[in-house]
Amino acid sequence: MAQKDRPWLFRTYAGHSTASASNALYRSNLAKGQTGLSVAFDLPTQTGYDSDHVLAAGEVGKVGVPVSHLGDMRALFADIPLDQMNTSMTINATAAWLLALYVTVAEEQGADISTLKGTVQNDIIKEYLSRGTYVFPPAPSLKLIGDIAEYCYTSVPKWNPMNVCSYHLQEAGATPEQELAFALATATAVLDEVRPRVSAEDFPGLVARISFFVNAGIRFVTEMCKMRAFVDLWDEICKERYGVEDPKLRRFRYGVQVNSLGLTEQQPENNVYRILMEMLAVTLSKKARARAVQLPAWNEALGLPRPWDQQWSLRMQQIMAYETDLLEYDDLFDGNPAVDRKVEALKAGAREELARIDDMGGAVASIDYMKSRLVESNSDRLAKIERGDTTVVGVNAFTGGEKSPLVDEQGGIMTVDPAVEQEQIDRLNDWRAGRDDLAVRRALDELRTAAREGRNIMPPSIACAKAGVTTGEWGTAIRAEFGEYRAPTGVSKAVSNTATGLDDLREAVGDVAARLGRPLTFLVGKPGLDGHSNGAEQIACRARDAGMDVIYDGIRLTPEQIVAAAREGRAHVIGLSILSGSHLPLVRDTLARLAAENLSVPVVVGGIIPEEDADQLRADGVARVYTPKDFELNRIMFDLVELADPDRIIAAE
Repeated sequence: MAQKDRPWLFRTYAGHSTASASNALYRSNLAKGQTGLSVAFDLPTQTGYDSDHVLAAGEVGKVGVPVSHLGDMRALFADIPLDQMNTSMTINATAAWLLALYVTVAEEQGADISTLKGTVQNDIIKEYLSRGTYVFPPAPSLKLIGDIAEYCYTSVPKWNPMNVCSYHLQEAGATPEQELAFALATATAVLDEVRPRVSAEDFPGLVARISFFVNAGIRFVTEMCKMRAFVDLWDEICKERYGVEDPKLRRFRYGVQVNSLGLTEQQPENNVYRILMEMLAVTLSKKARARAVQLPAWNEALGLPRPWDQQWSLRMQQIMAYETDLLEYDDLFDGNPAVDRKVEALKAGAREELARIDDMGGAVASIDYMKSRLVESNSDRLAKIERGDTTVVGVNAFTGGEKSPLVDEQGGIMTVDPAVEQEQIDRLNDWRAGRDDLAVRRALDELRTAAREGRNIMPPSIACAKAGVTTGEWGTAIRAEFGEYRAPTGVSKAVSNTATGLDDLREAVGDVAARLGRPLTFLVGKPGLDGHSNGAEQIACRARDAGMDVIYDGIRLTPEQIVAAAREGRAHVIGLSILSGSHLPLVRDTLARLAAENLSVPVVVGGIIPEEDADQLRADGVARVYTPKDFELNRIMFDLVELADPDRIIAAE
């Protein structure tokens, strides 16, 4: 028996409402035995907007903490010594800005920034593919990643400047082979970018600072083999592609959050077992064990977890690490022929996909290709659940049972007070009023000049943080130089060759289209800043395959833009997809704009929507509300056909 290993970092992905409320949550979690921080930022912060921007309406403090300026960052880490902390910040497009704020607060605390430990995710390619919090086009985005890597290597050497994130790739439908290949292609794109920035002697050390953030699904044997494949392939790439000779510098270092996509609204107590089984995939194999683990809470398919729910997930980690004998043994799977065969098969599939991406010119040049593959894979995954080929307990099998006592009269989740948004805006206005405007203008001018001239963005970003610049002002300055970008949707116009079992649905669509006198037109809209587009893409694909004309322009649209598209496209039904918790204000805004233009178009809404909110939406005039429990896409399609039927409309009148 080998010497007992140290446990991985225990983290909880957390942040909501306000910086001060999130700070209290962090300090409480640390007191419960959490050993690292994992910061969730709200969508305006992630996309470079201030809390009072039109696109931020309804989004402030919903999926994370709003950080609009240095004052917010100070409040977020008050009484938390950053030189003693290991902090992961899930931030991508605005990573340079949030790191600048973090470094500034650490300096104010008296820390030697060269000792800071932590990670910025800083993976923009997966944002184009799966999560949607991108801002800038690929080329300048890759340069920003390089700027952060170069700055960290010289000034914050213990900090991980990039966390290649395959987590959201799996959430978007990636197979294990695709997850391996797309993540490794992203890592090589970044290393190719930063390689010219440092000496050949120093480059292996920079390679060693690249870390990964992965997903682990319920097929935990396959997922464990995937992690062993990651270890082997990364070692191979570092040695053969980049000439890194020291094995220690070729180590595959990763953190993990296990799969949130597989958590179910139905029988949500079952999610506890799912989370536990998925954690086994990233802890059982010593060779491929995670360096840091954060687990979702059992009720994340219902809404925002409460502190107790997060504590329950933390205790799961602690029991695994401290009560079992897992950390006392060498790797349990070395020499296992079944494991070896599966690992080699995954590596072969990943190498084939990597070669294809290389032939296309690398990850950035292959964004359209990778996005379309993810949409196809996700369609296949959902179809297997619908057909019953994949069993999901409580969803398409064993659906009967007792009502969960964990879901109380409040719904078993935490809700964010709507007043938080105005309070944050008030604090933002106070901040603006109390700063030196001349210093702000000078700092922003220097930031834009640095961006225009191609200089490293980190030093002027830190100067902006110290001058009192806001997140939105930083974002506006960088947008002015780099421009903005709209990623591909992955939803083609062509009907899928794999679509089957749609004959009755296509006939119904055709009948209604004949009565309408033109094709049944369905608009899929993503209002606000929510970038989780997987559901919207699958709805759009199924409607297309059913014979509808589909209008889908991707993410991050205002209600005004959606209503304009519905008017111009003469949509018969509008479907709004919102998973960020901002459904009430965004849907109401859309309904009001439709009424103002006398557009009588039925609206359906999908998202993580508590039943109380669903009742309010229906009372407001929403025709249908769908949540994750509504996994049968064909049933939703028949609902759309019914809503568009002119005979129904005449009868209703």
